[in-house]
Amino acid sequence: MLKQRIITALLLLAVALPALFHQDPHWLGGFGLLLILASAWEWGRLNGLTLRTALFMSLVCAMLCALLYAAYWMTAENGLWGALVGRNTWLLVGAAWVLFGGYLLQGGMSRWQALPRWFRLFLGVLMLCSTWLALYQAKIMGTAFLLSCLALVWIADIAAYFAGRRWGRRKLAPTISPGKSWEGVVGGMLAVQLFAFAWLALAAQWPLLQGSVFAALLQHGYPLLVLGLLFLTAMSVVGDLIESLIKRSAGAKDSSQLLPGHGGVLDRMDALLPTLPLALMLALF
Repeated sequence: MLKQRIITALLLLAVALPALFHQDPHWLGGFGLLLILASAWEWGRLNGLTLRTALFMSLVCAMLCALLYAAYWMTAENGLWGALVGRNTWLLVGAAWVLFGGYLLQGGMSRWQALPRWFRLFLGVLMLCSTWLALYQAKIMGTAFLLSCLALVWIADIAAYFAGRRWGRRKLAPTISPGKSWEGVVGGMLAVQLFAFAWLALAAQWPLLQGSVFAALLQHGYPLLVLGLLFLTAMSVVGDLIESLIKRSAGAKDSSQLLPGHGGVLDRMDALLPTLPLALMLALF
């Protein structure tokens, strides 16, 4: 299993790193689209679609992403109007994540299962396509901005895991994800704060690190930086919990076996689904 995980991770990095650091955002947009289409297929399977019909959900996501790409560039050419459209878009997406995420987690699996299947599939298409657009726009804003958003999620996840194993006592959501604890969440939040301040300190010496999401938040003062990081870390946990809730409702351990040793693509992207759009929302406002 460990050998499979290492080989899969190395293959992913071999494709992801050149796309991430390439100056042309289309490379990352194309790679990100492949991940989104695979995640869409997994979302369909977790919500009762067959192997073939789940491919239709990937097709719908591909078409919507193409429309979003065209609409984004058409509005971007209109100067201020395009900027306002972008800000309003992320404000709506962010508000939807906060409100619906809280609503869903408060009700648990029974609330998710009570939703009509067509609505669950529709919701998945919107979430995945908005994440792809956020990934693409974050790359346009700068490699440092996108990398800092990704690093925030990774640091929060890793720190929460180790803090939870060492000090975890109070379960965060025992019926959804028994392994998560409140102590782990706090550990993740503290680690993100330390990481952000370390990034900002290094950015003063390394120009490649300038333009991060941390710098965007710091423009409005240290209180907003701290609160913004707490908010983004909390929402990364929400994304993780919602995917766990969907898998548990479907009776599945992993979203698929597309990534040998790692499970599914959605398993690797769950925390990014809310974090990327919300990072853009905070940075643009």
